[in-house]
Amino acid sequence: RMAARRALKAVLVDLSGTLHVEDSAVPGAQEALKRQDTFFYVIRRMLRPICLCSSSIRLRNAPVTIRFVTNTTKECKRDLLERLVKLGFDIAENEIFTSLTAARNLLEEKQVRPLLLVDDKALPDFTGIATDDPNAVVVGLAPERFHYEMMNRAFRLILDGAPLIAIHKARYFKKKDGLALGPGPFVTGLEYATDTKATVVGKPEKTFFLEALRGTDCAPEEAVMIGDDCRDDVGGAQNAGMRGILVRTGKYRLADEDKINPAPYLTCENFPEAVEHILEHLL
Repeated sequence: RMAARRALKAVLVDLSGTLHVEDSAVPGAQEALKRQDTFFYVIRRMLRPICLCSSSIRLRNAPVTIRFVTNTTKECKRDLLERLVKLGFDIAENEIFTSLTAARNLLEEKQVRPLLLVDDKALPDFTGIATDDPNAVVVGLAPERFHYEMMNRAFRLILDGAPLIAIHKARYFKKKDGLALGPGPFVTGLEYATDTKATVVGKPEKTFFLEALRGTDCAPEEAVMIGDDCRDDVGGAQNAGMRGILVRTGKYRLADEDKINPAPYLTCENFPEAVEHILEHLL
């Protein structure tokens, strides 16, 4: 089945847990990504096979489009890019597609005024969106806002007919000191209390992955997704028609690969190993 796929044109890469955990990069991730001239990559492939242990294996050497796709709602795209650049990653702002962007697009489409349950650092991505007299509820990762009074306000709005929009429903994510609750449990609580279902805009929704590919001239079967979340990254991508590579970093826990069907196309120790596989077997 995989052999029938078209040649690889795009690689989607998760950020938190795959390239970095908070302010620490995954070892070897910057080097695996580093921008180099595609010409030299092609010549090297013609002259000799790539040694899997070589430090010269870099994703940007390959003739593929790269997009960084993230459910992160803790900071706006500008601050996220600044964090990544400080960590030594060669990434441009137009290569990043976030669930905050997808949420803003939906708000503009629906022309609603949201109660924004998001972190203050994420608010710049909603600049220009009216929030007075809210008639919609948007939930991201907002620990400071997940208290009774604010959740009850959201509950009452939804009971009165306001749509519930979840930027994503991740169960948990990885912090330096261990796993931490994501927004998913809070969204699910509002769904349960109001007997309604949220519109989810981030991973693992099929529309998120397809929107990330917009403008790449790439069909889903010509793309691969690399991530540490078996359900949201890998399962979501595979449901959209892509290959999914699971990495054992970030939020990964033993036997996560058994939690989805079909299983991940591949499970690797880390991002550099995933890049090695792509360069050796998918191009």
